[in-house]
Amino acid sequence: MATVNIVKRNREKGMRYQVYFKDPSTGKKKYYKTFQRQKDAQQAANDLRALLDSGKLPDKSRNKVHMMTFKEVADILEIEWKEKFQTGELAEKTISTYTDGLRPVKVEFGKILLNEIKEEHIKSYRAKVASELSNVSSNKRLFAIKQVFKKGIELNVVMDDPAIGINKLSEKEHERNRFLLPNELFALVDAAKKTKAKHYLPALIWLGAEHGASKQEVLSLKWSKVDFDFENDGKIRLFRTKNMMERTDFLMPNTKDALLHWKKHQEQMRKRKRISAGDSDFVFSHLNGSPIKCFNRAWWSALKIAGIENFHYHDLRHTFCSNLILSGVGIKEVKEMIGHSDIAMTDRYSHLSMDHKLRKQNQLSDYYAAHASTCTEYLVG
Repeated sequence: MATVNIVKRNREKGMRYQVYFKDPSTGKKKYYKTFQRQKDAQQAANDLRALLDSGKLPDKSRNKVHMMTFKEVADILEIEWKEKFQTGELAEKTISTYTDGLRPVKVEFGKILLNEIKEEHIKSYRAKVASELSNVSSNKRLFAIKQVFKKGIELNVVMDDPAIGINKLSEKEHERNRFLLPNELFALVDAAKKTKAKHYLPALIWLGAEHGASKQEVLSLKWSKVDFDFENDGKIRLFRTKNMMERTDFLMPNTKDALLHWKKHQEQMRKRKRISAGDSDFVFSHLNGSPIKCFNRAWWSALKIAGIENFHYHDLRHTFCSNLILSGVGIKEVKEMIGHSDIAMTDRYSHLSMDHKLRKQNQLSDYYAAHASTCTEYLVG
């Protein structure tokens, strides 16, 4: 059996595991590879031992570090992301988020050789972005950097990953919890009816507020996923590419009315203008069937008319969750209805649950107080 050894080295950045082997032809000890995790080193040692036992030697070129800049590795990574998008492994929104984080990082580190970038350089850049922009932006760029170094190790451009021990910054204070109460929501819908998108914007709003739908879910929604006649109420199936999950809801009344109005309007306009949508099945589409990809102007216009500030379409998901809790629904049920994969994501609304509980307790206190005075009068009498 071939001789393969793992040697532990305590380096400044932590423990490293170096794999060595005995050359069968010369009997000399030779270096193979270095790993940051013992598990990876053990797997490599097992693979190397099997290779040597088969009478073959490891390819020297695979162990040789190749000189490449950060940009060169990042470009290879970006091509792989695009290929994964084409095969359906990554969603369009995910690709957009990844490339948005990668683009400024390529500008910062692009011309530097990947093996010359150290942990302190990355930490300094992380702090700079957090200071100038936000922790959220800093974390997005840190994610991109980590992906580039992972690819660099895969390509034998670097032996160690200086980004592996750098953690994300807290985003707690940057979480948006903005939501609308019912009177504000109705005001927004009324305002939407006064915009150029008056026929479809109300439906978009109700889908967000009554079903917790994201912008991606509504813009990719197809009529085949909407059944207006199901058990008199109707049902809708929403698919979120972010977590690759589909959820089915009964259609809420306001959503159903708004969708029926939009469908009727589309059919009338296509008939009047003699325009065919072809085989397009998108709910929110132009007369020719091409999907509506953006409604920012109409959205901003509706907000201005309603007098609502600092409110994003995604905040309608918060509106959905918050009003569910205020109406008495529990945190666990809200998690299931919104489609969160982790209860921690829903815990941001727990304070509303406590507020609701306090109001109910105050009602009970008033009830007891009212009966206590009656009993006192009875006993005195």
